[in-house]
Amino acid sequence: MKVVLFFEVGNWEELEDRWEFKGGVGGLKSILVEEDISLAGLFDKIYGKLGLSSDTMDLVLSYSPPLNKKCSPLVLKDDEDVAALLAARSDSTCKIPLGVIVERTEVCAYEKSSQESSDDTDGSHDGFRDNYFDVDYCDSEPTDVGSSRQKLPVFRNVERTENDNGASVTQPAEGNPVVDPLLRLTGAASDEPVNVPTTEASDSSFRDGSDLHEGKYFNTKKDLKRKLSDIAMKGNFEFRTRKSNRSLWVIECIDPNCSWRLRASKIVPESTKFVIRKYVGVHYCSLLNRNANHRQATYVVIGEQVAPQYVGVEKGPGPKGVQTFARTKLGAQISYYKAWRGRKHAHTLIRGSPEQSFHILPSYFHMLEKLNPGTVTRIEVDGESRFKYLFLAFGVAIRGFRYMRKVVGIDGTFLKGQYRGVLLVATAQDGNGQCYPLAWGIVDSENEDAWTWFLTQLKEVIGDTDELALISDRAPSIKKAISTVFEKAHHGACAWHVAQNIKNKFKCADIMGSYWSAVNAYRCEDFAGYMTEISHRYPRVAEYLENEVGFEKWSRCHYPGLRYNIMTTNMVESLNSMLVNARDFPYVALLDVIQEKMSKWWNDRRIVAMTITAPLTPSRESEFRPRFAQSNGRHTLQLNPVTYHVKGGELEGVVDIFNKTCTCKEFDIDKLPCVHAIAAAHHAQVSVYSLVSPYYTKEYYVLAYGETIYPVGSQSQWDVPNEVATRVVLPREVKERKRGRPKTSRFPSVGEFRKRKNRCGKCGAYGHNKKKCNSQTGSTEGNQPTDVPV
Repeated sequence: MKVVLFFEVGNWEELEDRWEFKGGVGGLKSILVEEDISLAGLFDKIYGKLGLSSDTMDLVLSYSPPLNKKCSPLVLKDDEDVAALLAARSDSTCKIPLGVIVERTEVCAYEKSSQESSDDTDGSHDGFRDNYFDVDYCDSEPTDVGSSRQKLPVFRNVERTENDNGASVTQPAEGNPVVDPLLRLTGAASDEPVNVPTTEASDSSFRDGSDLHEGKYFNTKKDLKRKLSDIAMKGNFEFRTRKSNRSLWVIECIDPNCSWRLRASKIVPESTKFVIRKYVGVHYCSLLNRNANHRQATYVVIGEQVAPQYVGVEKGPGPKGVQTFARTKLGAQISYYKAWRGRKHAHTLIRGSPEQSFHILPSYFHMLEKLNPGTVTRIEVDGESRFKYLFLAFGVAIRGFRYMRKVVGIDGTFLKGQYRGVLLVATAQDGNGQCYPLAWGIVDSENEDAWTWFLTQLKEVIGDTDELALISDRAPSIKKAISTVFEKAHHGACAWHVAQNIKNKFKCADIMGSYWSAVNAYRCEDFAGYMTEISHRYPRVAEYLENEVGFEKWSRCHYPGLRYNIMTTNMVESLNSMLVNARDFPYVALLDVIQEKMSKWWNDRRIVAMTITAPLTPSRESEFRPRFAQSNGRHTLQLNPVTYHVKGGELEGVVDIFNKTCTCKEFDIDKLPCVHAIAAAHHAQVSVYSLVSPYYTKEYYVLAYGETIYPVGSQSQWDVPNEVATRVVLPREVKERKRGRPKTSRFPSVGEFRKRKNRCGKCGAYGHNKKKCNSQTGSTEGNQPTDVPV
């Protein structure tokens, strides 16, 4: 239903007993409106009726309430005020006219805000437009410091022409005198022409090159500010904020003599959307005021602009790359520190903040368990609900472990994020010699309590049997934790770490050849020969290996369980190096990278497994085939139905094809037929592949990767119970970091070789700098980098 609403243009005048509205020459006007019209719709109706534009005139709508006492006029600020006016109008015996005050858009006394003012400053502005009684509109020049901007003249009957230089010029149309609409509507003047100065677009004027226009909408004020910052950086100009609160944003060019300005406000108070109300996109500022290193190029803006380059990648551009991006794409010169902060902000936008990671960790684990049945997750917190440890094992990997050799490597690597910590990993090795991650954990440090907790969770996943072998370095905390948690499994030491300890303790790198021969010896007789050689040259090394380390920890032939050919923890080190760029991510983002890597591995290896035509995995098939050639020409003598004596070559062997053993011990330990076993199988007319351990077969390889690891998707798609979503996990307390750049690389292990990077600028040689150079001729002799032990 529509109603008639009367209004009049003028001003309020306070009398002794009431407020009276004094109308202009236009007299009373009427419009037909809906009963449920909004404030925005009412403004549009009145603007249209008066023939005004919101870019040059502001309207203040008010009325005098029908009360029997004197009270101030009520200003319409929102839709509820409009509904109250229409309700009061229908209930009143007299029709309440609406008073319309018309003012120029020029604001003379806005409170000056800093450029970095936040969106929640002030917050008292809840109206659709500026509160007329809170903002000082006047016709005089602005008085606040730094804002002595000249007002732009307003034209109604104008035309655009070009001067002699081709520049656009605004001037009154011939025969149409310019009449100030404000004076015409308020009755302060008749329709006599008013002398208004013209504004000429000089040769120095330029547009900001944007697609902004009045009436353009933005979902949030943040989106609008991001858009304007981008325009300012690309146009090499700066702007300052004249007023900013939750409902209004007014900005202008930093040059007080420039015409560029923008004013935007909320569509309605309860909405987050902003619309541009007034916009002048032409600059008249001097070239001296156009600055590439301007205030709009904040680290937040830089981070938002460069953030897409970090989507789907682990590393992305470094600070220097961000500097290049800002210079080439945004036209802004920024410092290295600002680029570093912008890069950090971009990481937060893409991967979340470290604090948020702790908050969503329970929900993240819930979704992993929901989408990947059988997945095991654990979160350990202290008495104050602060994070201590976490554990993750995908159900797919747990079920696939039955098709793996029961040798598990465990190790840890430090994390580089804000809350540091150590990433623990347990991995097996599939029949093709590739890493098969079983479980992941994050703890505060590599101590006995942390390792005991992690291995306790791992035991629940993989069990504890005599067949199980656990390989690690010789850290005391790991050794104690394994002896505490696992009663049946056998613990072995990484032969590479033992070798590094020998180099560090005894400075005898020249004995490493004999050491590695002893490590890989299958027979105890061969092992004894190598140890004799070591003891003759370095008796203390032999004593160390036998008494302090123990032969059963590092020697293949003395190991009490089944270790196969896995003598080091290289499979764990490979996983650590794979995550070198992700180790400074928040915990949830790091786990996302792990899930993504494992999902890709499972898919790629499943595809490979389905295309295999040979009975064995590719790596074992390539290892197996040369043994066939070596078995040719061997003399085989059958001793009984299952035992054969094979002669020829450097070593003879007695093979039991039923128990799958050979006196050379290769068949016993590797579970892959040796040369003697292949020759015996040919003589017995038995398929040699029947003697191979099923762990190396295509069937087990297919079964190990037959399932899929699914991602959790975006957080908006999660379906999490309330008791999980409300679980509190707080960030753990960390020690305050030392001043300076945080360390992100580990100290090199003993015996590691790294290239020296410092190079002399005078002679070009490595190992010293220009100040310490003794060269007088500038010779470049010896200027190539050399590998040196660290």
